[in-house]
Amino acid sequence: MNILVCDDDKEIVRAISVYLENEGYKVFKAYNGVEAIDLIHEQVIHLIIMDIMMPKMDGITATMKIRQDNMIPLIMLSAKSEDYDKILGLNIGADDYMAKPFNPLELVARVKSQLRRYTAFGSLEVSSHIFQTGGLMIDDEKKVITVDKQAVHLTPVQYKILKLLTANTGRVFTIEEIYEKVWNESAVNPENTVAVHIRKIREKIEINPKEPKYLKVVWGVGYKVEKY
Repeated sequence: MNILVCDDDKEIVRAISVYLENEGYKVFKAYNGVEAIDLIHEQVIHLIIMDIMMPKMDGITATMKIRQDNMIPLIMLSAKSEDYDKILGLNIGADDYMAKPFNPLELVARVKSQLRRYTAFGSLEVSSHIFQTGGLMIDDEKKVITVDKQAVHLTPVQYKILKLLTANTGRVFTIEEIYEKVWNESAVNPENTVAVHIRKIREKIEINPKEPKYLKVVWGVGYKVEKY
């Protein structure tokens, strides 16, 4: 799952990131509210850790803007321990609150708790149809593909191939596996058929199809979409 950590103190962001990455989470970093909101629009984020006092846009303002159209779980941080900050943060939409300094292990535990809660209640279901790696994003509900926010138009078969690989980033699929899963029939000499579709997909999603960033061949094995 993807977690956004937003704090103007880069050392705090780095420390939190280390603990979260050790738990297997992917961490996106921001240092003010403007950067945080931009990242939320660009990436699929499952939880936000947001500091209150920051330049350009503080955490309170950023949280209010986020809550206008997004219910991502949000844990608020503050160097102050006054009840006013805690009450204000919770009232504007934060799900939890921690005062600095805090125990990083407790923060990780609260992150896990919030993710369990929102997953159990189905609040993260909205992201289950989104498949993303780097700038490549597939919205399977709308059947929309974008690369760096630019729409890409694929044929139905090309779409199925790219979705299969992007939904399983990093996993190598053999040519036979791709054919059987996409065409729903046994593979008989599928090499040319699959290779042609792969070439067409690359022409549409890659800046340089001869040196692909996303859709890569693993020689002697098959194809994969790179995980970023």
